[in-house]
Amino acid sequence: MENYSTKSVLILGANSDVAKQCILQYLGKGFSVVAASRDLNSLEGFVKENKIDSANIPLCYFDAADFFSHQQFYKDLPVKPNIVIYAAGFLVENEKALHDFESAKRMMEVNYMGAVSILNIIAMDQSNKNLERIIGLSSLSGVRGRKSNFIYGSTKSAFTQYLAGLRQELAERKIIVNVLVSGYINTKINAGLELNESLIMEPDYVAKHIVSAGNSFSIVPNFKWKIIYYILKILPESLVAKLP
Repeated sequence: MENYSTKSVLILGANSDVAKQCILQYLGKGFSVVAASRDLNSLEGFVKENKIDSANIPLCYFDAADFFSHQQFYKDLPVKPNIVIYAAGFLVENEKALHDFESAKRMMEVNYMGAVSILNIIAMDQSNKNLERIIGLSSLSGVRGRKSNFIYGSTKSAFTQYLAGLRQELAERKIIVNVLVSGYINTKINAGLELNESLIMEPDYVAKHIVSAGNSFSIVPNFKWKIIYYILKILPESLVAKLP
């Protein structure tokens, strides 16, 4: 069995429900985890609640939308990571985003611009010989533009395309880039939304797919969502326009 004891995972946006499950699963495999978030109080509570040895999980303040802080954030990390997960996310309903540009802008900053900012810094640090994988959490909302959520979807689509290009950029250095393309997850970001219960996935289930990521670019958990994913990709525009 491979020895993971010296390997480190950096989780950006570590306060999300999926990210917290990733923390538990990576620690269970013997990794150390650097958890980065704006809400350190919540993370401290999570660490205590799960009786995690704080020596294995340094907590760092990270604001995805504060681009000018990212270089210093990376410089100050206690250890340069082997694996990086970008799990930061922000969502408002499409109607609000259409009428309130600040809300739309916030989605762009957190879901896409912040990701490009910090991941460029991490990926271009060729002095970090440990870096072996970058995983970004995207969404099926970014596969095709749909009238119910196209502003949020556009940020996820842009993020997915960025990761696809980053994968090519880093291939020569043998660094793998993956994108998690998920459907509905039972998380706080989706709280209050009317979702099809038969399609809702639990955070620990999604986290298992992240932690066990292989060489393929796209990770689409759950066979139902795989079917939806491929249908969305090939569906004619005239039919996409009829979707909610």
